[in-house]
Amino acid sequence: MPTDGVRGEERNPDRPAVDRAATFSSDAGRVWDARYAKAGYAYGTAPNAFLTSVAHHLPPGRVLSLGEGEGRNATYLAAEGWSVHCVDASAVGLDKALRLATEAHVTITTEVVDLAVYDIGPATWDGIVSIFCHLPPAARRRLHQQVVRGLRPGGVLILEAYTPQQLAYGTGGPPVADLLVTLDELRSALDGLDFVIAHELERDVLEGRLHVGRSAVVQIVGKKRDPAARS
Repeated sequence: MPTDGVRGEERNPDRPAVDRAATFSSDAGRVWDARYAKAGYAYGTAPNAFLTSVAHHLPPGRVLSLGEGEGRNATYLAAEGWSVHCVDASAVGLDKALRLATEAHVTITTEVVDLAVYDIGPATWDGIVSIFCHLPPAARRRLHQQVVRGLRPGGVLILEAYTPQQLAYGTGGPPVADLLVTLDELRSALDGLDFVIAHELERDVLEGRLHVGRSAVVQIVGKKRDPAARS
C-alpha cells in the first residue's frame, strides 16, 4: 500500500491526490482499490531494489509483507524460497498480487486488513517486510510495536520508507510530513531489534509510474534479539 507524492501528482495525471482521512481509515480499501483497478501495475512488477539487496538477511521460513499492494515484492520473495503472507487494505491490489504470483509459478497467501488495527500476533514471523508502507503517526507507532512483538527471536525486519525530506523531491510518497518517517523515530519505535542497517540516504527510486526518481529514504534491517542467546 505505497502512497504518492504531491509534486508527482502535478506532473502525472495518473496520480490522484491522497485523501489522508480515507487512505488510513475504514475507506482505505476503496481508495486503493480505485488506484489498483487501473491497467498495469502502479509500482511495476519488479521487486524493490533495497529489498533484493538485503533479502539474504532474512532467515528461512515465514515472511509477512505489510502493505504489499500488487505483489511485486511477495512474488520475488516466494520465488527465492520464503513462505509469504501479504496484507493490504486493497482487495483489488491483492487479487493482482495473486495473479502476478501465479504467472511466476509461485504461491503466496493474502489477507485484506486495516493496518491501523491489524494484530500481527506474538513471535509468529521469521521475517517482516515493509516497503513504502506509510501510516499516520499513531497507527505507525502501533504497527512498529506489533512488528517487534511479531518477529520470532532472530527474526528480521526489512523496511524502506520515505523521510520528510522527500517532500522537496516530489517523486513519490505521501504529500504530508506526518505520514513520513525519520531514522530517529524508527530507532525508538523498533526497540527490541538490533540494527544491521539503519540509515537515511538519497537514491533513485524507479518503480512503475508512481515512484519516479531521486528520493529521500530511510532503510532498516533489524534483527530481533534472542533473550536465550544472551543468557
